[in-house]
Formats: sequence, structure tokens, C-alpha cells
Amino acid sequence: MTVPFQPSGVWTALVTPFDDAGQIDVGRFRRLVEFQVAQGVTGVLPCGTTGESPTLTWKEHDDIVHLALETVGDRCGVLAGTGSNNTAEAIRGTKDALETGASAVLLVDCYYNGPSSLELRTRYYEQVLEAVPDIPIVPYVIPGRSGCALGAEDLALLHQRDPKRVPAVKQATGDLDRMRYDRDLAGESLAILSGDDDLTLAMMADSHIAASGVVSVMSNLVPKALSEMIAAQAAGDVSRAGEIANQVGPFLKLVGCRARSTRTLPDGRSIEVEDKFRNPVPLKTMMAGLGMIDGFCRDPLGKMTKPAVEICRDAVRHVWETAPEVLRPLEEAFDVNVEARLADDGLWSALTA
Repeated sequence: MTVPFQPSGVWTALVTPFDDAGQIDVGRFRRLVEFQVAQGVTGVLPCGTTGESPTLTWKEHDDIVHLALETVGDRCGVLAGTGSNNTAEAIRGTKDALETGASAVLLVDCYYNGPSSLELRTRYYEQVLEAVPDIPIVPYVIPGRSGCALGAEDLALLHQRDPKRVPAVKQATGDLDRMRYDRDLAGESLAILSGDDDLTLAMMADSHIAASGVVSVMSNLVPKALSEMIAAQAAGDVSRAGEIANQVGPFLKLVGCRARSTRTLPDGRSIEVEDKFRNPVPLKTMMAGLGMIDGFCRDPLGKMTKPAVEICRDAVRHVWETAPEVLRPLEEAFDVNVEARLADDGLWSALTA
């Protein structure tokens, strides 16, 4: 049975666990999904960009969506990532998601080829809506990764023409003024979901944005804490929401990670550089360090430098030392000892490039 799409609360943008051979680790994926359901998330998002969707074959993509739906049953929603920079591929993936029973689909703006907002609306979103009726779509606006953006005007056109088919947007522009403009043009009926963990409370607290929840990266690690944070904010308990935000703050700041290191040229010169590691590399580093997953990312994403890994380790250590209750649920779910893993230098060294 398809679970109706609820555009609020916490939707976890699931990582895709791979084994040492680079294949999908089905057992680890199921365990991760079960962890999310047990910790009370609103729903899960398989095959989003956190799940490294650009590196998945379409068979793998379909298999993961099917696996997520099979695992959750009717216990929570499934928002299937079916976006592409190819409209025909997005239609194909969306058809499969509809036939399999997904609650809704998430379509990221077309990366690299960079269509205008008009083209995104008419040659992408509207094409999918027409080709695949009866399933809601959620546009995903993230210009920092896609190089283009569905404008507030075209988003409003899509939503107001059919609010049931385009009920929400995942907003990851980092631009609060743009989000206020979304609300002004689209009206109160559009649900705005945060695509930036660290901006979620600000988006919910701002009455001119009135975000209703988050599509979260870090809820892979701490789904219960983030679910409680969002519920508290929605209920007007700003103090409790802020308390939880402080507890998990080191994680919310690590969706991306910058760290300085050196490169040594063949002529012997050493040059200091700043490496920027983007989602999901820091998250997967912490998850691997904690024993939640075994393998790592698919090329071209890889391991981080030692300074970057230490930043991730320090974040986990800080949360463990100041708010251990936030991390305790994963100990039982993944049969690990957080304190022992944090103390294991060899384990974290093995995660470095």
C-alpha cells in the first residue's frame, strides 16, 4: 500500500552503502532503513544525491527504491529520487517509482547542462508531470550543485496549477530571501522543506518562510534527535528545539568539510592547499568510523585527507562527550560501541586517503 506523501517532519536522504567491491550492500542498506523507521522519521529518500545517484546504474537505482519500499512497508513514506539531467531518464525513473508504490518523487534541477528556469519548468518538470500522472513531485532547488535553479516564479506556476501534484519544494539555495519569495508567490499551500540541515530551524522560525520540515543528510546518523528537534519547533517549543540543535550542532556543520593539507610536486616543492570534501563524503566517513557501513563512496568520490578525517572524528567525539544519548540508539541498531570505536586510532587512520 502506498503511504500518502506528508511534506513535513524529517525525511532522511539515505546514503547508499557499498561493499569493498563497490557493489550495493543490501544488508547494510536494510539495516539503515530499519534504523530510520525505528527512530521515528517521517520518511526516507532513496537515490537522492546523498545516495550518489549519478553513479548508480538505472537497474541499481530501481533496485534501491524497490528495496526501500519493501523494507518500510507501510510504516513510513518513501520519497524516491528520480531526477536527472535527462528528462527521458527522469520520466523512466518516475514511472518505476509510481508503479512500485513510492509516496512521491524528488526531482533535482538538471545538473551540468544548466537549463534556464523556463526550460526547467517546461522541458523537465512539466514533461514529467504529463508523462507520469498520479504521483506527487517535489522539485529540488540546489544551484550550488546543479549550476541552475528553478525560479520562484516558475515554482509558483507549477504549484498553483496543481497543488496536489507539486505540493512541496526542497529548498537548498541557502538564500532565505529566495525562500521568502517562494512563499510570497506560491502561497501558504506550498510546503517548503529544508535541504540544508543547519538552516532548518531558521527556515521554520521565519514566518515568511514557514518551512515544515527537512530532507536531512545527518539524520542518517541521528534520526531520533532530528525528528524530536523538528517536532519541538513545529509545536512552538523553541527552547527544546534549540537545545537539540546545540547537541547535534557539530554534525549539522559537517555536511561539507574543508581541511588544509599539502601537495608535493615532482620537483620537491610542497604547496599548501585547502581541500573541500562535499556530501556524502564527510557523512560516510563518520558512518564508517562508527561501524554503520563498511564500504565507502564510488569514484570519483573517495577518502578524505587525515586532517579532514580528524575533523569528522572530533565532531563525533564532541557529541559523544556532551550528549551521548544522541548517539546511543545506533549502538544497539548496528551492534557497535561508540566509545571503543572513537578510541581506535587504526580504524580512523584506515579511513584516510
